[in-house]
Formats: sequence, structure tokens, C-alpha cells
Amino acid sequence: MRELPTINEPVPMLDLSPEEVEELTREVRALAEQRDAVILAHNYQVPEVQDAADFTGDSLGLSRKAAAADASVIAFCGVHFMAETAAILSPEKTVLIPDLDAGCSLADSITTSELRSWKSRHSPDAVVVMYVNTSAEVKAETDYCCTSSNAVKVVEHILREHGPETEILFGPDMWLGSYVEHLTGHSMHVWPGECHVHAGIRPDDISAQRAAHPNAEFLVHPECGCVTQVMEFVAAGDVEEEGVHMLSTGQMLDHVRRNPDGEFIVATENGMLHPLRQAAPGASLVEANRMAFCKYMKMITLPKLRDALREMKFEVSVPAQTAERARIPIERMVAIG
Repeated sequence: MRELPTINEPVPMLDLSPEEVEELTREVRALAEQRDAVILAHNYQVPEVQDAADFTGDSLGLSRKAAAADASVIAFCGVHFMAETAAILSPEKTVLIPDLDAGCSLADSITTSELRSWKSRHSPDAVVVMYVNTSAEVKAETDYCCTSSNAVKVVEHILREHGPETEILFGPDMWLGSYVEHLTGHSMHVWPGECHVHAGIRPDDISAQRAAHPNAEFLVHPECGCVTQVMEFVAAGDVEEEGVHMLSTGQMLDHVRRNPDGEFIVATENGMLHPLRQAAPGASLVEANRMAFCKYMKMITLPKLRDALREMKFEVSVPAQTAERARIPIERMVAIG
């Protein structure tokens, strides 16, 4: 397997003063109005970028916003595959990303040729489900896309539509695939890929934080490597089942809003703590691993967002033939909800 980044790599963060943030935000908002642009920001972006955006959310929520946007320009503050998805869903719009190098270790864990080879080793009737964290070329070889919030729904839909014995190739995230198998009871062929940030949240992190915060609820992203580990801990009695929740980032927000004075250990990329704090200022929030920062998400900064809008640079486009094929699994994902 190709060499991928690890959670222990340093993540440079731009240190802006409150005054700089305020001035840059004014510039960004003025440019967005001038360019007829909507700004979308993923929950893992730095706080000041989230605060400057028109909409923040998880992959599924932002896919919906991209599809529904009536602006002529989409400034996507996320990673490259997300901007590609917006370009596929809105080919008539100009899609910008503030840094073209903002990639994704999970998306890089499977290539088009690898997927084609994998498909060739299985039945031609097998259904391919790919996490939305993939390139446009991979999506073009896919039957259904999914996100962490609707992966179970997508697989259940396939089993209803195609039959309970349907062969499913699921990728590229092996932890999400394992989680879906657990909830659906349906065995799948799962690609051995992972997000380096989520995979870096280890059992020792879980044990240490549970010991330090015994009354806290434990919120785990289904993409996280510790999902399978936590399920094993619960089964073995090493982690109490009560208070353990497997949730997408959007579901984490909903859960914390319903329990605004609770204490929570959060196992996902640590940018998520910003929208959680905004949703529930009285909640106590603890990172499962303080190093769980995605260097790619943190490449997007307010100065880069301003420059992208000012110069209309770093456009993301997808060749028409690829986009036409990739749109089908994405639209199926959005329709399933």
C-alpha cells in the first residue's frame, strides 16, 4: 500500500489576531457578494473559516447545499473531493477551492485502476458503494455513494431493491464498512482504506479519556478506527455501553443540542469542537486525541479564501464524461438522504 500521512505529523496553523480575523471576514463577505458566491465550509475547517461561511456541515449536508445553491460561484472550504462533488452536481457554476493541495488520505487510498481491478474479481452483478471521500474518477465507477450519516441507509436500500443476498463492494473506509456490516448484519467486501486522522485515535486514547472523564458520553464518528475497537470493548465489558454513541458530525451536533449541559468525549477531527461549542456553550467537550487534526482541512485559511474570491482562482472542474457518470451515484446518495 502507498505511504500515507499519520496523525503525528505537524499541522501548521495560521495564527491570526482577532482584529485580523474581523478585517479578513469583512473582505471575504464583501467579495462573496461581489462575485455572487456562496461559501460552504466543512465542520473540520478552522473556526474563523466556519464563521465566515454561509453554510457549514458534514459531507452530505454540504452536498445538498451545493446542489441547491442558486449562486453562480461556490467557494468550497473543505478538501478536493468535496469541491469535485460540488462541480459534478452544479456543472453550470464556478467552483473554487482556496488551496488546490487540500487533499484527503482516505480518497487517496483507492485509485480508479484499483477499483476496476477489484470489481473484475467479483460478480458483474455486485453493487459498488463508495464513500463520498473519493475522487470523481472513482465515483464514475460506482453504483452508489454514501456518507457516514447515510451509509447504513444506502446499504439497506440496496438490499431492498436488489435482494437480501446482494454482493456489495464497499469502500474505501474499512472502519465505516465494518460499522455498516455490524448494523445491517450483511457481510460485504470491504476495501482496506482509512482516514489517517480517524485511524490515529487509538484504544489507549479512549481508555485514558474514559478514565479521566468517567461520567462523559462518548461520541464516535463511524469513520473512526476506534468504532470497531469500541464495539469490541463494549462486547468485552471494557467500555460501558451506556453513553457510547456512533454518530456522524451532523448527528453529533443534534445530540449535543439535545443535551446542552452534558459532558462529551469527541472522537473525530478536532475542528468539530467549534460547531459543538457554538451549539451548546454550556457543554463540556473533550478531544479523544488532541492531535486529531487534518492537515489538509487546515490548509484552508481566511487569507486563501479571500484571495480565491478576489482573483477567482483555483477552480475545480470535472471532465463532462466523468461528471455525467459520477453524478448518478451522488444523486442516488442525496435522494436516499
